[in-house]
Order: sequence, then structure tokens, then C-alpha cells
Amino acid sequence: MAVACALALAFVLLLPRAGAHGDGPGRDGGGSGRGSAAADEKCTAPEQQTLAPSGADGPTISAIKARRGEKRKLVVGVDQNSYRWGYRNPNNARAELEGFDIDLVHRIAQDILGDPDAVQFKAIPTNQRGPAIQEGRVDMVVRTMTITCDRLGEVAFSAPYFRTGQQVLAPRSSAITGYDASLAHKKVCSAAGSTANSRLTDDRRTGRLPASTDISLTVPNQLDCLVRLQLGEADAVVTDGALAASQAAQDPTVTLKGAAFTTEYYGVAMKKDADDLVRRVNQVLVQYRANGWQASYDTWLSATLGKDATASRPPAPTYRRTS
Repeated sequence: MAVACALALAFVLLLPRAGAHGDGPGRDGGGSGRGSAAADEKCTAPEQQTLAPSGADGPTISAIKARRGEKRKLVVGVDQNSYRWGYRNPNNARAELEGFDIDLVHRIAQDILGDPDAVQFKAIPTNQRGPAIQEGRVDMVVRTMTITCDRLGEVAFSAPYFRTGQQVLAPRSSAITGYDASLAHKKVCSAAGSTANSRLTDDRRTGRLPASTDISLTVPNQLDCLVRLQLGEADAVVTDGALAASQAAQDPTVTLKGAAFTTEYYGVAMKKDADDLVRRVNQVLVQYRANGWQASYDTWLSATLGKDATASRPPAPTYRRTS
């Protein structure tokens, strides 16, 4: 465990912190999945609330294309320390961002600007994803961001590009068996502004989780939970199973405990009034699902999630009706 802990700590320290981009921890980034007054109370299938695809330019895309010189890039909020999703590979001499989410960003940039590398990446912590969009710091966020009804009150989403679910990550030697009574008297870590954090809060309040479960430990970035687990400051982590599987690959002393207990979909997040950009991303996703998605999955995720990608593929998109 000591060796694994040291390796993970070294990995994290090698990465430039998000604060270097002015995106330090702050108010909840629309990620809590709770209590947004702007959310549609009738929303029951948030992954079906996006706009139909279109390849046409509009005001948002035109503004992006009008940027000149080095600024003529798509500005995208991403993670830089989620292994195999968005991370700086220390074995890469240029330490360029790599991963499943990063592949999708390059595909979107290719479609909009004709150059897959016309991207300015901005690393943002989990709890700043919503504010980064709302405040105009980024054009979009591609950062394992779950589509939820409450988040739809604050940002717009593309159609889903990945399916996952919440799971428990804990040491192999732990008696924890999953998201159940075995979490009694245990300290559980989650990222602030995440769907995991809001689910823990809701379930402890309603009694699905034991009242003795300590859910007070929250961190700005999800990977920080793994470090807390390795340091013995947490007994378990609750996060997306897709992310947890990658963390288990980083540290063989931890493992997934129990099955996924939710079904969630990742989407590309954009400003609520950026209809033309939402439609354009959805057009890219139509093409990407047919040619590109599987290759990216095979490259980055098959080693941790298995060669059969059926469970991770989102269903055929359903678009909301609009005048």
C-alpha cells in the first residue's frame, strides 16, 4: 500500500494543478444534482433533453471561428488527472493531454475549426465545471460530466456519449461489500459538486445509507479521493464506475465493491443559449458514434472496463421537440 500511495501521490504532484489556470475550488459548479430552482420539475429523462443535430453555423460558432491568430481555438474545460479519460501521461515527452474525453474534444475541434489540435485546454476541478461554462471561461466542458435534470437548469448538454453508474471503491482487504449497510461507521469520500456527493447526501437523509456513514470528506477533484483512501483518511470512495475502474488500474490494492447502483450518462456541457453549438456537437456525435467512438474505447478503456463496450455505449439519442 505504501508503494502504491507513493506512486499515486507522485502522479498527482507531476500534474499541473487546476489552480494554475485560475480555476481553484469555489462555489458548487452546478454538479450537486440538488435544488436548482431553474431545473425543470417535470424532467425525468435528462439525457433526452438535448437539441436535434445540425451542421449549420450560428452566432456561437461564428464567434469561435472569428477568433484570430493563436486565439482561434476551441476553449474546452477538461480534467488532467483522470487516468485514461483526461490526463497528462508522464511517459509522454511532451506531457500532452490524452484519454477518451480528449479524443472527443479533438474530433469536435476538427469539425468546427478544421484542425483537431485547434484546442485550448483548461483544467478545471469537478466543482467548477458549471461556473466555468456560465462565466464564459470555456466554450464547453468535456469532463466525465453526468447529464442531470438540475444541471440542465444551469447549462445545456449534448446527447450522451457514454453510459456509466455510481460504484464504491475500497481497499481489497476491506469488509465493505458495496453501497449497502457495510458502509456503516465508515468514512466515504466524494468530489464536491459531483452526482456521487449529492446521492450520498440524499441516501443518508432518506435512510438508504446508515446514519452512521460519514460523508463529510469532500475534495475538489475526484482523484484526490483515491489519495485520501491510500493515506487511510477514507474507508471508501463513491464515484462513477468508469472512473473508479481506472483508479483501480492505477492502484491494485483497491477494487470496485458491489455493482453500479445508478445509471448515468456523460454529455458535453455548453452555455444554455448556445443552441447552434449544442446542435453542432450533436451532429459530431452522430458521426463519432459510427466511426471513432469504438476505436477510442479500445485504446483507452477496454483494459479497465473490458473489451465488450456494450454496457458503456449510450442508447440511440432522443432529442427534445422544439419550435
